[in-house]
Amino acid sequence: MAEQGGIRRKLAVVQQPAGPPASAAERGWPLALARAARDSFALGLEVTRLTAGVHSLAVLLELPPERALIAVLEGPGDALGLLVIAPGTLAAMTEVQTMGRVLPQPPLPRKPTRTDAAMVAGFIDAALADLETGLLAEADRVWASGFRYASFLDDARPLGLLLEDAAYRVLQAELALAEGVRQGQMLLALPASGRGQRPPAVVPPAVQAGAAQQFQAALALQVMASACVIEAVLCRLSLPLAQVMALAPGDVLALPLATVDRIACEGLTGQKLAEGRLGQHRGQRALRLALPGAEVLSGAGALAALPGVGQAG
Repeated sequence: MAEQGGIRRKLAVVQQPAGPPASAAERGWPLALARAARDSFALGLEVTRLTAGVHSLAVLLELPPERALIAVLEGPGDALGLLVIAPGTLAAMTEVQTMGRVLPQPPLPRKPTRTDAAMVAGFIDAALADLETGLLAEADRVWASGFRYASFLDDARPLGLLLEDAAYRVLQAELALAEGVRQGQMLLALPASGRGQRPPAVVPPAVQAGAAQQFQAALALQVMASACVIEAVLCRLSLPLAQVMALAPGDVLALPLATVDRIACEGLTGQKLAEGRLGQHRGQRALRLALPGAEVLSGAGALAALPGVGQAG
């Protein structure tokens, strides 16, 4: 029966007449509520209907139902908002935490308590944080982000003194709780003007591509202009430390593997980059590099193999 009720609710939502496209906050709020209820209470929560509007403070004060828990929210720039949890919804959230399930019979009428507020404060913050995460690149981020639970009221009468006399964006949600065992309502009201962070400016893909190419070109220019140290190594020796400490001027070190036909070019890390033959070019010591994988020629053959370089010998 619960499954059939869920199907009917979904069909009813689908069959509602088409209206203006929903804003990002309107799309994200039902998902945020469902995920927060699941993670906080292991409670199934489905938004069967969501109504959005902008209301004056006078109209907003008439919306909270009797005996609802009114959570006062603090946001950017000392802005205040409301999250109103209807009695049936509050009872379902407390029942699932105290008894492990939502009772099918309607709850007895009572005023919400400080204990009730403490039991749902984490859920409220989780839902608001989830909504905020989904609005990082959306215009609704200005008014719907940055709010968290601050305190609660069990009566709507002080709201006229507490809230700023301004316009408020209001999201009214009708809920099905615990697979339809309980029906409920929840209302979110935040200042319409918005004092939160604005989303980052959207850069067109063509501009992004051009900026990326300019950055790559500038980076390549800097890299290619940097100094690169290459060492020409005739031979490397490994000697006992005692022999090294005993070296004196005039001593002769044998270089059995050294040959002027195979001079290694190494980078700072000691990695071999190339090989060449030691010789001269215009009166200076020079290396004629060998092609990768090719034998290094010696004598006059090296000069004949690579034209365009001065006499080496």
